[in-house]
Order: sequence, then C-alpha cells, then structure tokens
Amino acid sequence: MHLTPLGCLAGMPAGGLASSGYLVESDQASVLLDAGPGIATRLSATSTRRLSAVFISHEHTDHLLDLLVIGKVLLADRLVREDENAPLRLDESVPRVPLLLPRGATAKLHSLAALYPVATHPLLDRAFDLGFEPHEYEPGESLSVGNLTLHIERLLHVAPNCGVRLSDADSSLVYTGDTGVTDQLVDLAGGSGTLLAESTLRETDTSGHGHLSSYDAARAADDAGVTELVLTHFSSPDPVQHRWHRDRAATVFDGPVSTARPGIRRPVAAPRKASA
Repeated sequence: MHLTPLGCLAGMPAGGLASSGYLVESDQASVLLDAGPGIATRLSATSTRRLSAVFISHEHTDHLLDLLVIGKVLLADRLVREDENAPLRLDESVPRVPLLLPRGATAKLHSLAALYPVATHPLLDRAFDLGFEPHEYEPGESLSVGNLTLHIERLLHVAPNCGVRLSDADSSLVYTGDTGVTDQLVDLAGGSGTLLAESTLRETDTSGHGHLSSYDAARAADDAGVTELVLTHFSSPDPVQHRWHRDRAATVFDGPVSTARPGIRRPVAAPRKASA
C-alpha cells in the first residue's frame, strides 16, 4: 500500500494547500479518504487510475465538498454519444464507484446535485446515482475493496465521525477523520502500521467539539503500538507550524513522526514485529 496526501488542512484551502483528502493505493485498489475543497483538482493531477471507492469520515464541508465535482468526473467516464448531435447515453460497461457515507448523507448529496441542474442534459445531474454507488455504512462494519479490507469505527466529534482501518496482507493504515481523545481510536489503531491522525490544535480540546493536538495524536500512537505516525489536518498552512507539531509529537511517540505533504507518495508501514 501507498499513501498520497492530496490536502492537509482543517477548514478551507489556504496558502495553496487543499483541505482533507488522502489517496491510498494498492496493486488492486485506489481508495480516496475524504474529499474536501481542492481535492478534485489535486486528485486529477496525482493519479490517472480510476478510483475503486471513496470513504467519507463525516459530514463537514472540509471533508466532502468536492464530492460533487469528483462524482461528475466519474459520471463523465460513463457517458458516451454516437456523434456531437446525438443524446448522451450511459455506458453500462463502466462501473459506478462505491461511495461510503455516514447514515443519512446520500439524500443531502442528491439535494446538492439538484441545486444547479443542466436542463438540456439531465444525465449530468446524476453524479450521486450514476457516477457513484452510495453505501451508508454503520460503525463496526467491515468491507472489501479489491485486495484491501476496510474496517470502520465511530470516534469522537461534534458531527458523527468514523475512522477507518485499511489493511492488506503486508501493511495497514488507520485514518482518524476528525476526533477528540477517545479509547476507540486506540482500539481501531491497535498494532497498525501507519496512523494518519489529525493534529488540529496546539492543546487538548476541552470544548467538546472533538479535535486532537499533536500531543494527543502521539499519545494515541504510543498507546496503540503503531509503527509510524503521520500528522495532518493542520489549522495553518505555515510549514513552521507543521514542524512544531511534528517535533512535539516526537517527544511522546518513539517511532517515526512526519507530517502529511501533499503530492508526496509514501509507503504505508507494516505493523511492528512483536518482540521475542
């Protein structure tokens, strides 16, 4: 497996960096984790592979706003016409892409797509049923995408948020989405290779909104016994701030600590070998 961050910011794009979005690839699958603003453009510049699935951790705009754009791109791959004057028709040989969503999200996305209709080509308005194949997951659910197993668990955020663990025969990655400090994250990440964890705050969240600081992420990585920690979802595009979070986490977690760097493809780590 390989991980390519496409964006790394909490909230809206800034300083040329996109919001939340991460591409995980194996030899048989290509899975996008979240699709915040700017991710559609970054995805088109990063990979020519057709997506195998998209996972959305929760319903906040910095994690899903580009779904409509990506869905229209996927839909365009399924539409053909015999000549420039012929009506568009669906190519059934090109499959829809599974879209893994929190419960209740599908109807909202259809409403979003309906806001700006294309009256002369109504097929173009159907990104969420002809481009994507929506599936509203439940916490605790496991499913397969190519040679990857995805396991989904509820974490702690003001909007219902699930983290996801992706595993193949050799490596595993856990992505937090947005979460506060919770034992459920340690359980989900236990013994994994790469923990891709949000690092939004400088201090532990006491508001109840549900975010991690770099210290909290490092504690979770240490308690879970992961191989490496990758920090993301920063509140600032300033690389000095990103390094501050990395250095702070490194005082807690004794494994490799790095920050998500958009466009830089990296291998997902294998789980730590048990000591003899």
